[in-house]
Amino acid sequence: MDIDPVLLARIQFAANISFHILFPAITIGLAWVLLFFRVRFTLTGDEAWEYAYNFWVKVFALTFAVGVVSGITMSFQFGTNWPGFMETAGNIAGPLLGYEVLTAFFLEASFLGIMLFGKQRVSNRVHLAATFLVAFGTSLSAFWILALNSWMQTPAGFSIEDGQFYAQSWLAVIFNPSFPYRFAHMMLASFLTAAFLIAGVSAWRVRSGVDGPATWKVLKTGVVMAAVAIPLQFLAGDLHGLNTLEHQPQKIAAMEAVWETERGVAFTLLGMPDEESRSTRFAIKIPYAASLILTHDPQGEVPGLNEFEDHPPVAQVFWAFRVMLGTAGLMLLVAWWGAWTYLRGRQPGGALLTALSLMTFSGWVATLAGWYVTEIGRQPWVISGLVRTADIAASHSSATLSGTLFGYIGLYIFLLYSYIHALRYLSTKPARSLALLPRRVPPEIAGERS
Repeated sequence: MDIDPVLLARIQFAANISFHILFPAITIGLAWVLLFFRVRFTLTGDEAWEYAYNFWVKVFALTFAVGVVSGITMSFQFGTNWPGFMETAGNIAGPLLGYEVLTAFFLEASFLGIMLFGKQRVSNRVHLAATFLVAFGTSLSAFWILALNSWMQTPAGFSIEDGQFYAQSWLAVIFNPSFPYRFAHMMLASFLTAAFLIAGVSAWRVRSGVDGPATWKVLKTGVVMAAVAIPLQFLAGDLHGLNTLEHQPQKIAAMEAVWETERGVAFTLLGMPDEESRSTRFAIKIPYAASLILTHDPQGEVPGLNEFEDHPPVAQVFWAFRVMLGTAGLMLLVAWWGAWTYLRGRQPGGALLTALSLMTFSGWVATLAGWYVTEIGRQPWVISGLVRTADIAASHSSATLSGTLFGYIGLYIFLLYSYIHALRYLSTKPARSLALLPRRVPPEIAGERS
């Protein structure tokens, strides 16, 4: 096969990370939702919140398990396909990945057992604490992974000796210029992914007539959570864009398909970027909007691709960014539609329930598109401006990489189908009466009732 082995290795890693990120994108936000359910049950004694917890903790466990498996597979590729990365940056990447395992993964794995099996064996306070620690662990895991990824995007706090990177300041390495924006953006993306998942599944259960005693409460929780988080995500995205313009202007130029540096740049809603002719065919534009968004000045200067000898592929970054924006716009409309319905004191009707059901996995679409912008937009560098992706790749043949690539893709399609099928099975199980729930009311609530 006459295909560049480096390109095949990149596609293989993209397939792995695309599959893997689907599951942390749910568990990070869903863990905090479970904590909310647990707190509500503790404060009110309403067993509907206990029912909600019992249902969604199963979904959390399923998602966590698939995420762990896919994460291990992804880490293997550092050795099989990208050995030069650890040889070059292992002194920085190794400790950050180690911190993630020691401080986050062990915390999640240890206390998840109490969440799943300890409810009848420990006090409500201990169970509540375990839920908090798992939620904290998921966020801590995101902290370390995004610290490493952000450092690769905007490296800081290091020195290079004999071709190897060494940390001079771990604070500068971790809190590199893009980390705060990237971390906030990803955390909000996870909250939105979880919000639309719980709202969408709940809406589907209502429409299917298998809703349980807490389904309407969970539906409202998801809608309110999404309605609050989506404008915060737009704000975080704006700040992240300003930071990217400062530190990775070539990525911004590719996102907007700006070919020549100019002022008063229009925003291209849709078009077909053509790198050969250095133009965007069939472009639909909004005058001055790109400059206004990127510089907060309608006459602001936006650097073009002509400024850079090396820049990412334009079409992929351009379209991934618009898929992310378009999905986010739909999320905003549906979330605020739901919030407006509740503000008027009404329950969601058929049209809104259908819309929420269709948006169940919208968080996945937006998150994947955002990651493609981030990762493809860094090319041809693995560490921006310092180490090229091609320089760290293993010397495998195209045939070897093609075989393993198809194997991975086939496996991931099967696992994704199995995951969605399992989620559908859980969602279609007949609702149980509250009377059938384990009657384990927290002592503090029992004392109030007596």
